[in-house]
Amino acid sequence: MRLTKYAHSCLRLEHDGAVLVVDPGGFSDPAALDGADAVLVTHEHPDHLDVAALTRRLDRNSIPVYGPAALGGVLGDAATALVPVTPGDTFTAAGVPVRAVGGRHAVIHPDIPVVENIGYLFDATVYHPGDALHVPEDVEVDTLFAPIHAPWSKFSEVVDFIRAVAPRRAYALHDAMLNDNGYGVLDRQYAALSRTDYQRLEPGTRIDV
Repeated sequence: MRLTKYAHSCLRLEHDGAVLVVDPGGFSDPAALDGADAVLVTHEHPDHLDVAALTRRLDRNSIPVYGPAALGGVLGDAATALVPVTPGDTFTAAGVPVRAVGGRHAVIHPDIPVVENIGYLFDATVYHPGDALHVPEDVEVDTLFAPIHAPWSKFSEVVDFIRAVAPRRAYALHDAMLNDNGYGVLDRQYAALSRTDYQRLEPGTRIDV
């Protein structure tokens, strides 16, 4: 698979001529959706789901949108494309085997309702957890995209999450709310403490996985 990291939590996977896009949110480039054959959404927050951009893509060509059932309440007219996903489900999207894990968003504050959050394992090797630190069982993750900064996160907990998943390599995810100072500090700390090959990819960077 060839993978392109877009801003924040958006990934684009290309495999055998098909395109799968994960979390095309408001901080990422809408061009990530160009030519998409399937879209996966971890949860309903707007930094992971740009409803207007997704609706424009669906207006051009109907494609499946996989995600928690709660997305039906925010997708509007695009809800007809939703394929509800629950933890433990396995399916194929744009030719890529997918396993759904997790189920709940990390707690932001007790006064803020916790929403559904689905993490996705692609071909049992690449893991996008969304906004949660769920460690999947019975799988050796090769490539982890770790949410390095969020209102709900704590540095030590993210480090321990990366260590628990124990991937061969980890890339930064959920990083659009940082500035250059924050990037410098966190990149050094995660590289030093995560016990894996950690990197932060600039938006538009492509890798083969």
